[in-house]
Amino acid sequence: MCNLYRLDPSQKVFDFTAEEIQQLNVPLDIYPNYPGIVIESGQPKAMNWGFPARLKHMKPTSKPKPVNNTRDDKLRTFFWRDSFERRRCLIPVSQWAEAWGKPGAMTKTWYSLPDTDAFAVAGIWRHSDEWGLCYSMVMTDANMQMAEAHDRMPVILAPDDYQQWTHGTPDEAFALVQTWQGPLVVDATDELWSVKR
Repeated sequence: MCNLYRLDPSQKVFDFTAEEIQQLNVPLDIYPNYPGIVIESGQPKAMNWGFPARLKHMKPTSKPKPVNNTRDDKLRTFFWRDSFERRRCLIPVSQWAEAWGKPGAMTKTWYSLPDTDAFAVAGIWRHSDEWGLCYSMVMTDANMQMAEAHDRMPVILAPDDYQQWTHGTPDEAFALVQTWQGPLVVDATDELWSVKR
């Protein structure tokens, strides 16, 4: 699952200028519970990456955990269903990262689309009492290029499918939840994967 992605704020994102994107003041590297940009109702908005969840074993005073990824086979379950049916969005992404290697020495491998500054990943959003507006990234089975790193990848949407994802019926939107069949650019780095931020 994706726990790190980038959106380069110096680039034009879809129909929005770099200046419009930079005004939202989000970081280049976006981790769970960080602010990121989504396109909702045709406008770029800053939201928190991850729906708040309280697990059964957690104390009432514990902070909720951000659930930042939504598996395709869970979209119609109780936790996600209302957002999937009523509040779908586009998440602009320049690259996403997966951990690669042995535990304790894992490095970052970045994935992107060729000749593309920003592409859209399927997202859902909602309002939360804890963090205000928040969003989650929809995941499906990984394609061959990244299957060794992880068995899941983000649902990448072609530009012709943006309207169907955001405004189609739930069934029309679900038909787009597929493994990306196009090529990926893979950048295997020696940068250590670290959860310390």
